[in-house]
Amino acid sequence: MTLFVRRVAVVTFVATLIAYGCLGGVAVTAGPATVQSPQSPAEAPVSLPNQKGSLKFTVLGDFGTGGRGEYDLAARMAQFHEGFNFDIVVLVGDNLYGSERPQDFKVKFEDPYKPVLDAGVKFYGALGNHDAREQRYYRLFNMNGKLYYSFKAPNQKVRFFMLDSTYPVPEQIAWLEKELKGSNDDWKIAVFHHPLYSSSGRHGSDLKLREVLEPLFRRYNVSVCLSGHDHVYERIKPQHGIVHFVAGSGGQLAVGDIDKSSALTAKGFDTSNVFMAVEISGDKMYFNTISRPGEVVDSGIIERRVPQ
Repeated sequence: MTLFVRRVAVVTFVATLIAYGCLGGVAVTAGPATVQSPQSPAEAPVSLPNQKGSLKFTVLGDFGTGGRGEYDLAARMAQFHEGFNFDIVVLVGDNLYGSERPQDFKVKFEDPYKPVLDAGVKFYGALGNHDAREQRYYRLFNMNGKLYYSFKAPNQKVRFFMLDSTYPVPEQIAWLEKELKGSNDDWKIAVFHHPLYSSSGRHGSDLKLREVLEPLFRRYNVSVCLSGHDHVYERIKPQHGIVHFVAGSGGQLAVGDIDKSSALTAKGFDTSNVFMAVEISGDKMYFNTISRPGEVVDSGIIERRVPQ
């Protein structure tokens, strides 16, 4: 029933955007985001500069299982924080699996991430299809009772647009366009659960959602999209000048789920849990994707989209 309601909502949105002239003939007003990354396993990963005054954050998705994989990865994240003092964790949804009683929030979130929380790091939630809407009131997800919202980096010209992709109601899309249009931040980063592009067999690309969101992202200079849902890590080759990441293996893992023949994949990893560590300094975004054993499985530098 939930899936049917969501599909109806998405189809309704497509019709709404067509009516307002938002689909088709979208003018690209910015140059493409570009990615530099190691071209072979023999090359050393791109290092995070760890500069003073830069924005440092991590990305985590599909994590709240309470299982060993989640706890091990959380410990790896806490260890990483000792040398890379990130201030923010961006959550791409499916924050808790199963029941959501107070004791579940403790076991599936507060306990594994206690060292990071105690260090003053703020987690910002987006909701996935397994998340109860009431999570928006949970204090440690910093959603302030909102299903969708945006927030700005503390001291940098970076804004995150946190979306509810399970129920993309018309009010949300109207809000998103207004927020994107009104933002003069250099970096615009969209965060939502269902990936617009994915090479995974379990779910794959959400084509209906892509019809709704991508024209707005292209028009209003979004450089990066962060999503989850598929329980793998995948960096998509830039699409219409935008770089897409799937980071849905923070606790859940679908081993071997990426289609190795896909033309979409720039880098895929589906054999261990991961989180992403990201640093933005000026027009450059540095990223390292770190596995449960501590290996850097992907890295690179993204140059943001610049209005032309």
